[in-house]
Amino acid sequence: MRIALIGNGAMGQLVAAEANAAGDEVATVVTSKERDLNANQLADKLRGHDVAIDFSVGEAVLRTVEACARAGVPLVEGTTGWKADEQTARQIVTEHSGALVYGANFSVGVNLFYRIVERAAELFASVESYAPFIEEAHHMRKRDAPSGTALQLRELLAKHLGPDIPTASTRAGYIPGTHRVGFDSEGDQILLMHTARSRTGFASGALLAAHWIIGRTGVFQFSEVIDDVVKL
Repeated sequence: MRIALIGNGAMGQLVAAEANAAGDEVATVVTSKERDLNANQLADKLRGHDVAIDFSVGEAVLRTVEACARAGVPLVEGTTGWKADEQTARQIVTEHSGALVYGANFSVGVNLFYRIVERAAELFASVESYAPFIEEAHHMRKRDAPSGTALQLRELLAKHLGPDIPTASTRAGYIPGTHRVGFDSEGDQILLMHTARSRTGFASGALLAAHWIIGRTGVFQFSEVIDDVVKL
């Protein structure tokens, strides 16, 4: 698999290392110094690759989506902080018969955690004495708060428990990522928690999605990749 990697930060470097270890080729790296490229210029740079993987910045996502769609290169979008642009991104991909897989979190463990949390929400919806809440913590350089993962957890809870889910965020030190979902009552408290020990799991999940998206068209969430893998 010939990969174009967009973003040379910590996550980009992890993806490159994991790809090389798996026998894939990182043929091109689009660095932060090239952030001024427009969509057509970036498309020229991306043509001929099997897939692109983006871990850059949220404000550049629409440009990246358009460039990949124009170049005919499937995109794995691992950047967060662009939820307001999601509908526009879908329209771009559809207009060009492109392929995009995105997710708030590319950790396989987190995506299984989503399923556990949603099932718990279904159970707690049948009783009135438990109040749900979310707590999340990340390293000091993470820009968006709440995290994309916390927002996804909130959506899952809201399906069954209503929209008012208190969500607290912490940004400090070098925390890779911790998410807690709680159900609190006067008599007891139940906690569900996912803790990332490193960011390697995110890189592995992005590569899993990259192999999966090749040959497909359309817009997919990473949860659909996990559904397919679990089913197989």
